[in-house]
This record gives sequence, structure tokens and C-alpha cells, in this order.
Amino acid sequence: MNSWPYPRWIAHRGAGMGGNALAPENTLAAFRLGAAHGYRMFECDVKLSADGVPFLLHDATLERTTNGLGLGGDQPWDQLARLDAGSWHSRAFAGEPLPTFENVARWCLANRLLLNVEIKPTPGQERPSGEVVAQYAARIWAGQAVPPLLTSFRPESLQAAQAAQPGLPRGLLLDTLWEGWFDIARSLDCVAIVCNHALWDAQTVAQVQGAGMRCLSYTVNDEWAAQRLIALGTDGIITDRVELFAPA
Repeated sequence: MNSWPYPRWIAHRGAGMGGNALAPENTLAAFRLGAAHGYRMFECDVKLSADGVPFLLHDATLERTTNGLGLGGDQPWDQLARLDAGSWHSRAFAGEPLPTFENVARWCLANRLLLNVEIKPTPGQERPSGEVVAQYAARIWAGQAVPPLLTSFRPESLQAAQAAQPGLPRGLLLDTLWEGWFDIARSLDCVAIVCNHALWDAQTVAQVQGAGMRCLSYTVNDEWAAQRLIALGTDGIITDRVELFAPA
């Protein structure tokens, strides 16, 4: 099987998602906190602003994690840059901005940390999002030993990334084992399948690893689930609980 440069433990959205997270998701504050807990690899969600700037936001809309309104992808970056992406979490993070993909990438490189970039397109922007994220990643990580792992639930986004920068590693995200997933992953030359952790069993792990791909899981927040996945021989665990799981 291909050599695998990534650690087993990956911090979800920097230091976890939603109200249980120790910092507001998909911000540099969350990445700093995850790193302070010893994490060396992070997952984040990237989409495009209306003027084509890749930035971090999970939801299509701004309301849950910022003081903005409407679709994030409908606004130009100069408006998105002014939003508060921290106050929803707690007063301690008031004024924390939405980061650009480039900001987070440069921070990871400066600190020798690794990144799993989930391409999370605004609906209708699947192909442009995959292409632009791949082009940015190839430019920023040029000459680096370990590139980012690009993942998406949307095969069209991965196809666009593959066409734009075939040398960057890709992974298919799955919330169900829908018909044809395995053939799609192979046609995309994926290096990994990233599943809802409950979907993995011995047969599926053997199928994926037998095809030379790695088995990653989201979002694993309980000790029993982590132990099950380790016993199955899976390769990567994405967690919100950076304070619970020591990532060594």
C-alpha cells in the first residue's frame, strides 16, 4: 500500500465543531487551540466567496457561526472579512474573523502542521470550488514534502481538483455507502475513503485497503468508537474532542 504521511489523529474544524468545541470552528483560534493539545493535523471546510477567494466556512449560510446573513458564497471577500466568527461561541472569541484558506495554509506550513481540506462548495459551485482549491493548494504547498489531503462529499468537486492538479491526494467523503461509491473513488484515483465512523466494518476496511486506499473516519468523540476503529485497522480518526484524545 502507498506510504501514508499523515498521523492517525486529526482535529475536526481546528478544535472541534459546534457548541461543544473549545474554540469557534474553522477559525485560526481553533487551529491554535488544537495545536496546543498536541494535534499535528487539522480538518477544515473551504468554499469560495462571490469573487473567488477560498475561505473557511462549513455551512452554506453564515447565520450559525458568524454575525452575517445569507449564503457565504454570495458575498465578496471584503464583506466576509468583516464578519465576527467568534461571538456565537463565547465572548472570549468575539471578533475572531473568518480566515482565508491561504491564511490557514500559511499558518500550518509555518508550524509544520498538516491539513485535510474538505472542499465544501456552495450548491452549484462544485466544479469551480474543486478547481480553485486545488490550484491554491498546489501553489502554496509547492516544494513541500507533504501536501494537503483534499476531500469532498461531492465527486464533481474532486473531479475538478483531479483535472486541475492531479498530483494532489484526494479522498472521497461518505455519509452512506451509496451505490457506486467504490468505483467512483477508484476513478478519482483517491488515496482515502473518509466515512461516517459507523459505516466501517471488517469487510469494508478490507475492500478499501485491498485497493490501496486508506480508511479514515469522522467524527469520533467516544472512546469506544475510537477503540473499535483502531481494532479494525483503520488509518485515521477525525475528532472534535481534542481535550479527550491524546493524538500521539
